[in-house]
Amino acid sequence: MADVVLHLAQTDEFAVASAEQRVPPVEERDEWIVDDDNTVDEAAGDLVAAERDQPPGAIHERWRTGAERLRAALRAVGPHERVNWVVGEVSVRTLTTTRLAETWIHTGDVAHAFDAEPQVDDRLWHIARLAWRTLPYAFSRAGRELHGPVAFALGAPDEGRWDLVPSGEPVTSVHGPALDLCLVAARRLDPADSALRAEGPDADAVLELVRTYA
Repeated sequence: MADVVLHLAQTDEFAVASAEQRVPPVEERDEWIVDDDNTVDEAAGDLVAAERDQPPGAIHERWRTGAERLRAALRAVGPHERVNWVVGEVSVRTLTTTRLAETWIHTGDVAHAFDAEPQVDDRLWHIARLAWRTLPYAFSRAGRELHGPVAFALGAPDEGRWDLVPSGEPVTSVHGPALDLCLVAARRLDPADSALRAEGPDADAVLELVRTYA
């Protein structure tokens, strides 16, 4: 679990630098290089391997301090301001949502290790919306193209419904629990083992490629 907490600390620190406009464009940086030869997971794994010899207590304190700094840094900038992130520019609002998503993912990892259930509430809406909005990016990273707009009709944790609908007529639709969608997008649940159902020309590809991280 120390590696998970260290990874969160490192990525929170990178997000602080991003929010404070201290992260250079991708082509000018020496770390967090993500390209055809180095994936996001590989880049993150390299950073963890380089610093995992720290005592657990120090890692925990580093994460707590970094999380507090990140909250302050995000509050200090406008939600529509553009900042450099792992593979390009994002809005501060998107950066904030990616941090929410990643923290939720890894909270689940830690909870699983202790046979505990992570909290599930309406904040999942932000994660589901991120997965929906970034589908074109997910497809482009895989070298594929969407046939047209995609709609999500998701069951919310409070038994309500979240409809994420594009401006154009959707050609593909995904139905099912929001929790399952978020877990599939986090690569923590195989689509075949979920309650999600998709229809349309991109049905299988959407469930395969949907993601919530850079």
